[in-house]
Amino acid sequence: MKGNQSKANISSRLQIIKQKSGKSYNQIAEETILTNVYVAQLFKRQAQLKPETVPKLRAVLPDLPEELLHELMKSSFTVL
Repeated sequence: MKGNQSKANISSRLQIIKQKSGKSYNQIAEETILTNVYVAQLFKRQAQLKPETVPKLRAVLPDLPEELLHELMKSSFTVL
């Protein structure tokens, strides 16, 4: 259960950063040259951030804390 709360907390923090940026998933996707589906999955913790994508995401969302970038690079899938 703790993992789910952590995932929800991270996702919530990511949504706040996105809202503060004033950018939509489509805008973030265009600026990072990623798909909007992948960007949305990242922010909902349904996909894992690839290391080569970090600089692109950091450039588009400079307020994204390092700790959240590290969380996004962790596997978001739980083994049952």
